[in-house]
Amino acid sequence: MKRSILFPAIAAVAALSLAACAGGEGGDDPTGGSDGESNASEGGGAAEDPEELILGLVPSQDQDQLVEDAEALGTLIGDELGIPVTTFVSTDYSALVAGMQTGQADIGMFGPIALVQAADVAGATPILQSVRYGTSTYHTQWFTNDPDTYCLDEVVTVADDDGVDMTYCNGTDTAETGPVGEDALALITADTAISMVDAASASGYYYPATQLQEVAGLDPLSLNAQFAGGHPNSVLNVARGDFPVGVSFDDARTEVVEENPEIGTQVTVFAFSEEIPNDGVAVRGDLSDDLKQRISDAMMAVIETEEGAAQFDAVYNIEGLVPADLDALEAARQVEANFGEE
Repeated sequence: MKRSILFPAIAAVAALSLAACAGGEGGDDPTGGSDGESNASEGGGAAEDPEELILGLVPSQDQDQLVEDAEALGTLIGDELGIPVTTFVSTDYSALVAGMQTGQADIGMFGPIALVQAADVAGATPILQSVRYGTSTYHTQWFTNDPDTYCLDEVVTVADDDGVDMTYCNGTDTAETGPVGEDALALITADTAISMVDAASASGYYYPATQLQEVAGLDPLSLNAQFAGGHPNSVLNVARGDFPVGVSFDDARTEVVEENPEIGTQVTVFAFSEEIPNDGVAVRGDLSDDLKQRISDAMMAVIETEEGAAQFDAVYNIEGLVPADLDALEAARQVEANFGEE
């Protein structure tokens, strides 16, 4: 069964779908299947499983390179699964959530907040979470070009594994998890210009904005923030002096060292957010339970191979996969609830 890929067409309705349905149930209309005998799945009937699968991703690097890397990954997953897997790079997470909702994507790779939205809005089923540096969680890093204000102790310089000097303060040089340095966040006011990443980013918006609400009493929807459009861009915004503070994943400075070798000392990390569940994989909710399990098994089998590990690393720097942590995703859901309809 062939299906057209209509992400550009659905992108316009994605925001409306998310705004109308956030926190609610979705995906009751099983699209993307064909007429014929249904496979029963837990929670209701399912459309006939498709003869090919569409895997959707969102840009995290040069889009042309991601398209190429994603295609190679899809081929490996399809070969392991025994079902062809076509890949598609969507415009953003909202469009990919809408793609899951309308049956234009069967598998999606999402950030944690978008993973929750895919479940709540599109009725998708989270199946896997990524592992990096041996853990399935990460955190926001706060950084500044004004350490005299935001560093409440001495600035510490540490050479990273590549010998690049990186500066830290408030205990962030030794901490492995967050939150850290929250006393410094209390110095941020409603007028402080903040470089954030993207309105759909967990580490680049949802979690740090919620942290400011808890620590400094600031309304997360009324911050003096601008979105940089990417984690490296947010680092560069602060390095140029356009903003006194910014946020990104930890440590996005390494993403721009080649472009700016002095970045590690131009911006100083001064705080961490609480831990955030890593990005993950969701599948369309109306696929059969058997196919959902086969997809999960196939992706975990692929990443255990040398070629598969290289492709997961190339796509999203993923070094391992584990079953989705539903408790951690519930915590992400509570953070996402801060940003619903007013």
